[in-house]
This record gives sequence, structure tokens and C-alpha cells, in this order.
Amino acid sequence: MSSISGLAHALLLDGEGGAQALSWDEANAWQANQGLLWLHFNFEDPEVRFWLENHSGLSVIAYEGLLSEETRPRIISRGEKLLMSLRGVNTNPGQDPEDMVSIRIWTDGKRIISTFRRRLLSTQDVLDCLTENIGPTSVSSFITMLNDRLVIRMSDIVEQLEDSMLEIEENVLSNAIDGMRQRLALLRKQAVTLRRYLAPQREALNRLAHERMPWMDENAALSIRDINDRLIRHIEDIDAVRERATVVQEELMSSISEAMNQRTYLLTIVAAIFLPLGFFTGLMGINVGGMPGIENTHAFWVVAGLSVTIMVVLAVIFRLKKWV
Repeated sequence: MSSISGLAHALLLDGEGGAQALSWDEANAWQANQGLLWLHFNFEDPEVRFWLENHSGLSVIAYEGLLSEETRPRIISRGEKLLMSLRGVNTNPGQDPEDMVSIRIWTDGKRIISTFRRRLLSTQDVLDCLTENIGPTSVSSFITMLNDRLVIRMSDIVEQLEDSMLEIEENVLSNAIDGMRQRLALLRKQAVTLRRYLAPQREALNRLAHERMPWMDENAALSIRDINDRLIRHIEDIDAVRERATVVQEELMSSISEAMNQRTYLLTIVAAIFLPLGFFTGLMGINVGGMPGIENTHAFWVVAGLSVTIMVVLAVIFRLKKWV
């Protein structure tokens, strides 16, 4: 197999922050003494699946983890080998941020094999750093940098959620509630979806920080703990948005209910005024022994005047009782 179409890149890290691009033949001929190798694949390619299953030298658990269609964030370690599944916000153009993108990583301290289905910009960030010779120099720094970029890109999305929540709160408080129910429902959906994957990722990073991998130094472990602390703060911010959304939802429903009650009350007042008028005009119009006033040319105006008088009297009574 001279090439694989699903290979995004094969890089040989130089240990000084840079990397050299390798062809597929060069990657296949790689030896551990050459340096750290990073292979990044699209696992939907059948050739990638075939190579991982038959020529990568990985265990069944490892290649099945790299080829898994859907997986929650997790960490599996066996000796020097580590299998990670992580999630990042979807910052691809035209995509929903809460539709999180997964990346799967396997390493034994000498090479890194990662797989993806959809492009993850955090991976591109690491690649850009390697291009500028400011990238990772080891496996531990690679994992640290990737997780750092994942959390950094989450920051913008969480901040957008908080800004949207604040705007909705201000609109509800000012009674500008048109369209707020739909916006609030979308915001709650985004918060719930984000937390669904960030919570297990927090546990995965916490476990990674306490794993005693031979190739992970103490500085990297401290960095992972710091990254996890930032992730925890994002989760707490998302929880706060959800709680605020619940309060605003109650306030919104209260405002809608109050508006409905006001309309119902107004209609009740109108009905209370016109009910006696309807009875009075109906009584005057009954055709039993002749309608009263039919021979009087001023009868219509008399009835109209009486009707207005009744309306005024009822209005005064309602006002005195503070019903209006």
C-alpha cells in the first residue's frame, strides 16, 4: 500500500517545536529512533480501517477505539499505552457549536495515531504551531497542547451562551418577550448538549492528570490539572446559564400568563357592561302586545340615553370598587 487517501498528515516531530512532513512510504518505514511520529487519519476511509486493523500493530481495543463511530470522552491506559477520546466544540463555518466534534488518540510514547471524521480546528491549531516551530516537543506536550486548544475554543462558545442569556434576561425584564420562548429553548438545548460531553471530558482529564504514564512528566501533569480546572469553570458557567434559563423561563411564563389574565379581565369588564345593556335593549324590543315607544318619535333617543346612562353608572360602580 503506497498511499492512503484517508491520511490527513504524517509528521515526524523534531523535538524542538517543529515537524517534518513524511510520505506514506516514509511513515511506514519509520523507526522509533527517528523521533516522535504523528499519524492523523480520517477513519471513515476503508483503507485506513484496513491498515489500522492489519498493519498498525495495535491491539483490538486500540484500533476499535480509534474506529469507533460514536464515543464519549474517556481514557484507557495499559502500561505505556494510552487511548483517549476527546470532544471539541464545532467551530467549523455554518455548524452548530454544540454539535461537538470528536477526536481519538492512541500513543505509546513513541508514536501518536489520531483519527477523526469531521475537521477539528483545535487539531489544526497544533499543526499550525508545528509549522511555526512553536509546537509540541514530546507526547506529553502534544496531549497538553491539544487539550489546551480544545478548552480555549470552548471559552468563546461559553461566553456567547452567557451573552445570549444576558440579552434574553434584559428583554424579559423590559417585557420585550416576542420570540423569547424560541430563543430560550434553543439556548437551553445548547447548554444541555455541551454539558453532556464536557462532564465526562472533565472526568477523563482528571484521570489523565493522575495517571503515572512513563512518558508524562510532572510539568505536563500539572498543566493537565490546570486545563481541567478551566474546563470545570466552563461547566460551572454552563450550569449557571441553565439555572438562569430556568428562572427566566418561569418569569417568561409568568409574564405571558399575566398578559393573558389582563386580556381576559378586560373582556370580562366589557361583557359585564354590555350584558345589562343587551337585556335592556332586548326587553325594549320584545314583540308582545306591541313594542313600547313605537309611536313616539323620540323613543330611540330615550333608549339610547338610558343605555349610555347605564354604561356610565356601571363604569362608576366598577371604578369605586377598584375593578378597573
